[in-house]
Amino acid sequence: MNPRLGLLQPYPFERLRGLLGGITPPAGLAPISLGLGEPQHPTPALIKEAVAANLGGLARYPATAGEPRLRATLASWIARRFGLPALDPDTQVIPLNGSKEGIFSLVQAALDPDEKGALVACPNPFYQIYEGATLLAGARPYFVDSLASNGLRPDWGSVPADAWARTRLVICCSPGNPTGRVTTLEEWKILFELSDRHGFLIVADECYSEIYFDEAHPPLGALAAAHRVGRAGYPRLVSVSSLSKRSSAPGLRSGFAAGDREVLKKFLLYRTYHGSAMSNTVQMASIAAWSDEAHVVENRRLYREKFAAFYDVVNPALPLTMPDAAFYFWANVGGDDTAFARALYAAQGITVLPGSYIARDAHGVNPGRGFVRMALVSTVEESVEAAKRVKAFAETWAATGVRA
Repeated sequence: MNPRLGLLQPYPFERLRGLLGGITPPAGLAPISLGLGEPQHPTPALIKEAVAANLGGLARYPATAGEPRLRATLASWIARRFGLPALDPDTQVIPLNGSKEGIFSLVQAALDPDEKGALVACPNPFYQIYEGATLLAGARPYFVDSLASNGLRPDWGSVPADAWARTRLVICCSPGNPTGRVTTLEEWKILFELSDRHGFLIVADECYSEIYFDEAHPPLGALAAAHRVGRAGYPRLVSVSSLSKRSSAPGLRSGFAAGDREVLKKFLLYRTYHGSAMSNTVQMASIAAWSDEAHVVENRRLYREKFAAFYDVVNPALPLTMPDAAFYFWANVGGDDTAFARALYAAQGITVLPGSYIARDAHGVNPGRGFVRMALVSTVEESVEAAKRVKAFAETWAATGVRA
């Protein structure tokens, strides 16, 4: 077996199950999970109908590059959403089986497994696939802390010159998981300048880009930032997104990669051997999803309603800050995050994810320690019920100073 598998740490939810093991929540309180970031809104009927109408596609091998109509739909949506010149659907966009699969395989394709000392820079806290993909590709992650004292911004300026010289890839998640923070144009300019200087690839994980709270101000995307500063052709930049959050279709496993045509040409070659062609049936359902915005607007309305209600109930018993986007509250619990999560589940049957489980000790600190991530992915009604229980628990936690 690949010895690099031994470098992988347990997945956060495996650790969470261990943390909560043996606890029985109070009788009469139905458990509510705010731990897993899995959208719970019903998948729109238009997607399910498109799947049912195209089951005949299962009888044919799909093309790795995807059907021309799907690529054209993706190129059109990206240009429309981010205010870009028309993308070439034949060279600047390819389908993915979700952003998770796409990021993992792109890291494998981008790195030289024989190079010693190569680094992949990513935010800390982070989505665990960044670390796993990096280690299995033979490189090492360089964690860039996102501290509350720095406004939860990844401190790219703290990376020393010798680390940048060994960096082959940067992963930037915007809107961020778990903070919900959107990368600014000035921050993108910093990364672009560093990419020009050191030659590394930037992978923009934008799977939360369509969950935001102000319809008039959608989050800035990486390709849009590159276009604004005149980076024609998006050199050394690939944006990755999916339908999981946007369209409440995590089981469809459908997304895209778009950007630098030279990078995508080589990535497509890798994918041909990787065996990751999207099912023809899923392609047709994806065309239906990317072609419709009405269901996405309604999706955002539900998230706005939930976040406003949750915030009004819980804050300031547990101090909350509204995120820029995505569907998480990243809350400072004023103490041990694992003890908070365990005690909350024992007292109220509410599951949250300890922040230290999605961060690493780096540069003398674990930036997730003392925080919990709460995913507001269920119904409005269940989110309000969860808010009442979190408030009741937080008041006791604050008043008694209980930390275990």
